[in-house]
Amino acid sequence: MEKESKTLASITLQNYFRLYDKLSGMTGTALTEEDEFRGIYALDVVEIPTNRPNIRVDHSDMVFKTEKGKFLNALQQIEECHAKGQPVLVGTISIEKSELLSMLLKKKGIPHHVLNAKHHEKEAAIIAQAGKFGAVTIATNMAGRGTDIMLGGNAEYLAKEDLRKKGYEEAVISEATGYAETKDETILEARAFYQEALKNHKEVIAEEAEKVRAAGGLFILGTERHESRRIDNQLRGRAARQGDPGATRFYLSLEDDLMRLFGGERVTAMMNTLRMPEDMPIEAKMLTGVIEKSQERVEANNFARRKHVLEYDDVMNKQRELIYAQRRQVLDDSDLKETVLKMLDDFVSAQVNSHLAGEDTTLWDFDGLRKELSGILTENDLRYPAETLPELDLNDVTETVLEKAHAAYERKEQELGGPMMREAERVILLRSVDRNWMEHIDNMDDLRQGIGLEAYGQRNPVVEFKFQSYDIFDAMIETIKENTVRGILSLRLRKEEEVKREAVAKETGTSAGTDGTTPKKQPQKVGKKVGPNDPCPCGSGKKYKKCCGAPGVKAQN
Repeated sequence: MEKESKTLASITLQNYFRLYDKLSGMTGTALTEEDEFRGIYALDVVEIPTNRPNIRVDHSDMVFKTEKGKFLNALQQIEECHAKGQPVLVGTISIEKSELLSMLLKKKGIPHHVLNAKHHEKEAAIIAQAGKFGAVTIATNMAGRGTDIMLGGNAEYLAKEDLRKKGYEEAVISEATGYAETKDETILEARAFYQEALKNHKEVIAEEAEKVRAAGGLFILGTERHESRRIDNQLRGRAARQGDPGATRFYLSLEDDLMRLFGGERVTAMMNTLRMPEDMPIEAKMLTGVIEKSQERVEANNFARRKHVLEYDDVMNKQRELIYAQRRQVLDDSDLKETVLKMLDDFVSAQVNSHLAGEDTTLWDFDGLRKELSGILTENDLRYPAETLPELDLNDVTETVLEKAHAAYERKEQELGGPMMREAERVILLRSVDRNWMEHIDNMDDLRQGIGLEAYGQRNPVVEFKFQSYDIFDAMIETIKENTVRGILSLRLRKEEEVKREAVAKETGTSAGTDGTTPKKQPQKVGKKVGPNDPCPCGSGKKYKKCCGAPGVKAQN
C-alpha cells in the first residue's frame, strides 16, 4: 500500500513538473526549484477586478441603544429613500423580524413586498423587480440569490413572463431565451416573440433606470449583523452592479444577539451612564472593532466546530468503507467458503484463548468451552486425565478444536449440498453484517454525544473518540464472525412433509343425536340464590349462614 501511494505521488509530481515545463517554455523564463515547490504545494490567489468601476458607497454602521430605536431610524431612512424614488432592499435575519418591519411599514403607509420562506414561490418575481423606481423590498438575506436586481426592473424576466402568459411551456421558454440551432417552429416562434418583448421592455425600463440612477441607485439597508461576514458582504453586493450607483448601511442595536453575546454590556453601561436616548446613533471606532472581533470570534468557533465534525465523520467514514467493502464482496463473490472458514478459525481461536487462559492448565475452563462450541464439540471431547493436565499445550488443544470445527463444517456442507451451502453462507453473512452495522451506527451516535465529557479529564475528545470507536468496531467485527459461524453450523434442512388434518374432538354417544346429528345445547336453569339470612333449604329451621352455609359445612342435598 505504501509503495502504491509513493507511485501515485510520483506520477502526480511528474504531471506538475510537466505542466510547469510547458508554462516556463511559454513565458521564456525557467522556473526555479522554489517556484516548482510553491506551484505544487501552494495555490496563488488572483483577485479578478470588476467589469466596471465599483461606485457603491458603504456607509458606516449606525449603532443604537435599543432595538426600538434601531427600527425607528431604519423606518426613517426607508421613508426618505421612498420619497425620492430610490429603491430599498431591507435585509433581515429571520422571518419574525421581516414581518415586524412589514407591520411598521404598513402603519407608515409605505407599499412594499415581503420575501421570506413563507413566500418562496414568489422569490424570483419579487427580487427581479426590487430595482424599480420607489420599490421597497424586505427579504431575508438568503432570499433572491441567483436573480439580478437591475435598476428600473429586469427586462428579461418580464419578457419570460409574457411567454408564460402566452401559454408556452417551461422547456420551450428555456429554448426561446437561448441561441441554439433548431428547426422547431414552436421554438422559433417563441424566440421571435421573446426578442420583440425584450426589446419593448428594455425601452420602457431604460427611462425608469435613469430616474433610479438619479435618485442614487439601489439602497441596501441591513437591520442586523450576521455571525459570518460573508453573508453581510453578499447583502452589500446586491447593490451597484455593473457600474451602477448604490449605497449600503447597517442599522444595529446593543440588544442584537451578536452585540449582546460579545461585549455589548460594556457599551450599554457606557450609554446608560451618559444617559443617551435610545434613538441616538453611535459611530465610533471602538464599536466597529467590537463588531469585527465578535464576528471573527463566532467564525472561529464555527470553524472549530466544523473541523471537529469532519474529524468525527472521517472516523465513521473509514469504518463505513470497510463494511461496504465486506458487503460488496458478499454480493459479488460467488464462493464465500474461504471467507467463512477464516471466520470459523478466528472464532474458534478466540473462544479457546478466552476459556483456556493462563499458565495453570488445571484452571482451564473446558466445560465452558464445550458449552460455547456445542455445535462443534461434544460432551466427550477434551476430556483429559488429571495427571496429564500440566503437560497440555495450548497450541495442540487449539489445533484439535480447529480440526473438529472443520469436520463439523464439512458435515454441514455434505448435509446441505454445495450450492445450497454457498447460498446459505451468503444470506447469513449478509444478514449478520447489516444487523450489526445498524446497531454499530446507534452505538457510535451514543458515543459521540457523550465523548465531549472527556475534556473534563484533560483528554482530547477527538482522540478518545478514535480509540473507543476502534474498540467498538473491533467488537462488532467479532460479533459478525460469531453470528455467521453459529448461524451456519446450526442451520437445519427442513423437509417438506404432507400436512395431515386431525379432528380436534371426537363425537361420543352422549353428544350425538339419534339421527347422527349433534343436538343443540340446552340452556341450564339457575334457581334463586339463597341469601345468608334466608331459611336453610335443608329444613332445619336455622338461617342458611348458621347451617349449611356455615364455613367448612358441606351443603345437604
